[in-house]
Amino acid sequence: MLVVCVAMLVLPVCVSPVRAQTVAVMVNGEPITDFDIEQRSKLNFLTTHKQSARQDVINELIDEKVKIREAKKFGVDPSNSDIDQAFGAMAGRMRISPEQLAKSLESQGIRPDTLKSRIRADMVWTSLVRGRYKERLQVGEKDVAAAVKAEGGDDAQQADAFEYRMQPVVLIVPKGAPPAAFESRQKEAETLRSKVQSCEEANSYFKSMPNAAIRDTVIKTSADIPAVLRKVLDDTPIGHLTPPEVTKQGVEMVALCGRKTTTIDTPKKKEIRDKMYAQKYEATSKAYLEEIRKAAMIEYRK
Repeated sequence: MLVVCVAMLVLPVCVSPVRAQTVAVMVNGEPITDFDIEQRSKLNFLTTHKQSARQDVINELIDEKVKIREAKKFGVDPSNSDIDQAFGAMAGRMRISPEQLAKSLESQGIRPDTLKSRIRADMVWTSLVRGRYKERLQVGEKDVAAAVKAEGGDDAQQADAFEYRMQPVVLIVPKGAPPAAFESRQKEAETLRSKVQSCEEANSYFKSMPNAAIRDTVIKTSADIPAVLRKVLDDTPIGHLTPPEVTKQGVEMVALCGRKTTTIDTPKKKEIRDKMYAQKYEATSKAYLEEIRKAAMIEYRK
């Protein structure tokens, strides 16, 4: 009798999670539960501020199941640490820590694993499509030139297209340091800006300076750089340092080692090329997904 009573007391605790995990759809033998649908609905609302229809959410989850299964067939299967790293990178772009992002999600009733599941599906699918259809996704330079010409050309931008040779510089400020430490390093940076007249001098100064670093030369074209940074570089004399900027690492600048005109690329060409690539990727991805979804075993339970 005692065993029966204990079992009766425990039973409600055991039943509740089972109800929450009621299977709504089976995809190739893998379940999508009501809880999965509820969680993804909350995540979608958080990111779009719109309430998704239940069937749209189910379709999204089905697509992810078939994407991940297809990717595994070709050996595309990121580890949990890869997903955690991508989760952390997303948090970094939001200027918060992974722990803060997780807490923010939990405060909205969303498990961090819900977002990580979406990250995994996006990651494997992008890698799979780009890997399998690399040749199909290539954008020819003649096509880019024709598209640029059709939109009126980019003569003005071509004249302003440059190749920049740069060396990033950082005056390190320890994590958790008071604002005064940043102010002190900013003043130090401004003093150095007035002294440095060449990249050779920059290397000499920063390689021997404590709590400072100068990185290897980086080469970028106008098409690779945001307009605001292009203006800063164009206003900086060759061999000099750009104005200091406070970052998480400390106070950062860029030593401009060279700037020359180039016909390799322009912001307009890059814009057109990226647009054409995105169109090819979208069409290829859609056709591929339709193909593998038709072959999938999808069983609705209710």
